[in-house]
Amino acid sequence: MVLMTKIDKFHKFQEYNDKAEIAGGEIKVNNQHNKGKMTARERVLGLLDKDSFVENDKFVVHRTESFGLSKKKILGDGVLTGYGKIANNNIVIFAQDFTVFGGALGEMHAEKILKVMKLGLQNGVPIIGLNDSGGARIQEGVASLAGYGKIFRANVIASGVVPQISVIMGPCAGGAVYSPALTDFVIMVDKTSYMFITGPDVVKSVTGESISFEKLGGSHTHTETSGVAHFRAKDEEEAFLILKKLLSYIPSNNLSTVKRVFSIPPKISDDYLVNLLPEESNKTYDMHDIIKGIVDENSFFEVHREFAKNIIIGFARLDGYSVGIIANQPQVMAGTLDIDASDKAGRFIRFCDSFNIPVITLVDVPGFLPGSDQEFRGIIRHGAKLLFAYCEATVPKLTVIVRKDYGGAYDVLGSRHSGADQVFAWPTAEIAVMGASGAANIIFKKEIKDASKPDKKREELIKKYEEQFANPYIAAKLGLIDGVIDPSQTRDTLIKALELTLTKREHLPPRKHSNIPM
Repeated sequence: MVLMTKIDKFHKFQEYNDKAEIAGGEIKVNNQHNKGKMTARERVLGLLDKDSFVENDKFVVHRTESFGLSKKKILGDGVLTGYGKIANNNIVIFAQDFTVFGGALGEMHAEKILKVMKLGLQNGVPIIGLNDSGGARIQEGVASLAGYGKIFRANVIASGVVPQISVIMGPCAGGAVYSPALTDFVIMVDKTSYMFITGPDVVKSVTGESISFEKLGGSHTHTETSGVAHFRAKDEEEAFLILKKLLSYIPSNNLSTVKRVFSIPPKISDDYLVNLLPEESNKTYDMHDIIKGIVDENSFFEVHREFAKNIIIGFARLDGYSVGIIANQPQVMAGTLDIDASDKAGRFIRFCDSFNIPVITLVDVPGFLPGSDQEFRGIIRHGAKLLFAYCEATVPKLTVIVRKDYGGAYDVLGSRHSGADQVFAWPTAEIAVMGASGAANIIFKKEIKDASKPDKKREELIKKYEEQFANPYIAAKLGLIDGVIDPSQTRDTLIKALELTLTKREHLPPRKHSNIPM
């Protein structure tokens, strides 16, 4: 019997190492490159800080003997896992490798992912998933389905404890889509990534509809129509830039906060915000301009930009502090709240609340979108999600009423009654049950009808209503808002309120969990 020498052992190690790093082989690597895609290892090393990546389970292989898989055991089993740093902050990461079994998930593949997710949860660091997989590994049968089930549960357990971010960099189909859907943010790469429960072939066989992969589950579909994805990148490099920027606004876990950074005030004139608002309240303007005039210079980072454009959400910095912004967009559907806008904003508030990020709401809302379609689809239930999110959140909540704040939307969008810590209004604010025109038509119906000149009388009474009720002073007199402020003082006012409320203490009654109206 000849024992292995020390040199033999190191040769064996090098052989294993080389096999693991070449993954599916040169041909499949080239195929990946020809599609405009990096390999899993290239992605991880390109994303993380130089020399920071530590790989786990490099030599793991599957345990399946059926269907010829006993002769196809590839080191790593189709997923790269480990930990490292992004911008010098710790993260854990997994990256599915399409060059190995098409990135299909089997038992050991799943166990590798679960191990790093547990590592992230125990150590309070973000979990990053780079998804590029054909789905469940059919040859492993129910073992692969069990693997998905375990990952889904791990996603739920980690939710609200550590940030979870999914980057879709290839196919993500069938049950596999539910793991990204359970994470906090989803980034898709244009043209090379797609997500759907059932593919085009199944859709055609069941419904007769012919549809392409891109139309059914591409990045445009999920960022603009379904709202499943939060960001769309033109290529993999841009996806990583988005991911890095996103991480800069959020803490590592629910017990920490984002470090305050050096801030630069916006370069605007004193009358900039005043001049943004049109003279007539039925004219539109771009709320992005108001946001940029309040937050730190070039700090606004919009989330879900292409979905439900009637409401704007995103991260920004205010005097160096990371904050979440929610604002109506008068340019789209007059800034009304509908089903998609309610879901979009409600989920964002809950994320901010989970990770100690203050919420600032800029209000210009004429109410909820009327119509049978919205009612039939459950605007009551969806609007209640948004209301629930505001009421449940215990982070600092600051609100500025810019212009319209009508009806039920007044209560829902960051009012004092839904738990806002400080509510301010511009002199242009119109706080009322409804707009002056509609209110006058109801309240003064008889007077208008009996007048010799109904149209003239209506205009007189509308103006009377505006003067008496459609202004911020009734609410100010009742203490329902904390102050009427000059628009030029908005930034300074919010900074002072933020500095006060960063140390707020608010405790909800003990319970297992809340029951948000799903």
